[in-house]
Amino acid sequence: MKKQRIAILGASGYTAGELAGILLRHPGAEIVAATSRKNESLTFADHHPRLRSRIDLACEPFHPELLASKQVDFVFSCLPHGASANAVKQVLSLGIRVVDLSADYRIRSPEDQLLWYGEGHHDPENLKHAIYGLPEMEASKIANAQLVANPGCYPQTVILSMAPLLHRDLIDAESIVADCKSGISGAGRSPKLGTHFPECNESVSAYQVGIHRHTPEMEQALNALSKRKSRVLFIPHLIPMDRGIFATVVAIPTTDVSPTDLLNHFKYYYSQKPFIRIVQSLPATKNTTNTNFIDIHPTVARGKIVVLACLDNLIRGACGVAVQNFNIMNGWCQKTGLEI
Repeated sequence: MKKQRIAILGASGYTAGELAGILLRHPGAEIVAATSRKNESLTFADHHPRLRSRIDLACEPFHPELLASKQVDFVFSCLPHGASANAVKQVLSLGIRVVDLSADYRIRSPEDQLLWYGEGHHDPENLKHAIYGLPEMEASKIANAQLVANPGCYPQTVILSMAPLLHRDLIDAESIVADCKSGISGAGRSPKLGTHFPECNESVSAYQVGIHRHTPEMEQALNALSKRKSRVLFIPHLIPMDRGIFATVVAIPTTDVSPTDLLNHFKYYYSQKPFIRIVQSLPATKNTTNTNFIDIHPTVARGKIVVLACLDNLIRGACGVAVQNFNIMNGWCQKTGLEI
């Protein structure tokens, strides 16, 4: 296995720290560069003290010459929406492959981008070639991609909960309601009033009900699976824990199906997907913490199909699936470096 020389853009955030922790034990990765838009004099370990004595890199301002001088083979962009596209298009011009962890390349439709984000695409030319990086759906396309748009954390739980049902046309595609809850780290590391400890501790709150930007990402992926256009009512909540996402996704069935048949169908559908665990007991976020697994439990209740799913938003929701995509792009086993 030939090691890939890695650069991490946006090194100060939670996702970059988790990503580095995985790559440091990955046999095919060597982190050779890190960039930050602030506090450039700091080292990577200054931003993430738990990595002291494990990584000794200065965080430098981003410019293409840095990547060339470090002979970088592969880039993970952990920059925020907007800033990421501006850097990624420069990286791609050097012929370097990229996994982008922002939302910049996820939405294909210019109309949806304008409607949900209030602006056009920042890099429409490279958007044409970007592959949506959900391995359970797009592995064959990811393998040869130059640019992979890493999926969002919430969308993964909803898409993978509904995919087996839409595949067999078992639900009304317009009836999907996704009630999802996220830990505070999902809001990022930058201080905000809503994630200030006294504001969110011992409190559960909903936000952006029906207007959250992850909605078009969910519908775009589900439309590729459905005979009819999918419609998702997405209701996100913030809960007072560090990490984890729990999704309760409900839909109206188009035919009678028993809980046992549903469970068996899900097991068969995901039988070759190493990070999907179809569980018979009710899932809990603690069982997926610090792992790349998604736990899914489908059932039938009061005439509705109910699918419960949970994941770690920083690992499977972001950097873990990014490494999964990195493995696919290099022809390696998806589990490489991720068997914690």
